[in-house]
Amino acid sequence: MTQTESQQTDRQNKVNPHDFTWKYWFIVPIYPYSKRRTIRKEVLKDTIWTFEQLQGIFYVVVPIRMTVIKLQAGGLFVYAPVAPTGECIALLRELEAQHGAVKYIILPTISGLEHKVFVGPFARYFPQATVYVAPKQWSFPLNLPLSWLGLPRDRTKILPEDSQTTPFAREFDYQILGDIDLNLGRFEEVTFFHKSTQTLLVTDLLISIPANPPSILQLEPYPLLFHARDSARDKIEDTETNRRQGWQRICLFALYFQPTVLKVRKWRETFADSLKAADRSPKAYFGLY
Repeated sequence: MTQTESQQTDRQNKVNPHDFTWKYWFIVPIYPYSKRRTIRKEVLKDTIWTFEQLQGIFYVVVPIRMTVIKLQAGGLFVYAPVAPTGECIALLRELEAQHGAVKYIILPTISGLEHKVFVGPFARYFPQATVYVAPKQWSFPLNLPLSWLGLPRDRTKILPEDSQTTPFAREFDYQILGDIDLNLGRFEEVTFFHKSTQTLLVTDLLISIPANPPSILQLEPYPLLFHARDSARDKIEDTETNRRQGWQRICLFALYFQPTVLKVRKWRETFADSLKAADRSPKAYFGLY
């Protein structure tokens, strides 16, 4: 463990629970609801950092990542903001103190509500920053103006087709990929390339699955342990093996399983088993799984 990681671990152990409150959780009411932890990692010394949180449904939780890059002229470039909790903003303020203020905030997708919902609240913490969004933005069920979705009216701009016309063109190139019809709307993503470090920034187009659960899931391992069980009758046991097994099952649920290949149990059987569940608390969905 590096000194930076050790310092962050100490900070996380001392953090006030209020510092990871996300007060707009009800807009997209998914786990972990109003409480979101943040882990910052330095990918390239004094140049690139990632900020990870988690989110999911029915404890099928996966990391969501924001990337921060130091600009050569000073200041910070933020790609795909996450929830601006007190903890997250404090970690970013530390980088600002060393490398300059946030200058650019990028929303690289048009369909990902789980990304879009954070941009407006995040941008309000950095009033000097310009917000750039992928073109062809839309919202559901009503297609509303960006300002109605919380993005600052006077400093939100659409990413132009030609990346060389942007103020960060010397350091970044980008490609607008899409758009693809999703019936309800369209999918489009803007991938960025940081020239000096040869780093590609993507949102949903590319996924890397580690063998072990990511660090952000290890802070609160209950979802991992929940899915490590074979039935609701099994007790929650916190072991390294169970954490890994839970992570593997979460990955299968999130990426591979389709409704057509799942065998759904009858409600009568489900309720009968719930009466024998090891944990029938609301946290365990009353033993229904």
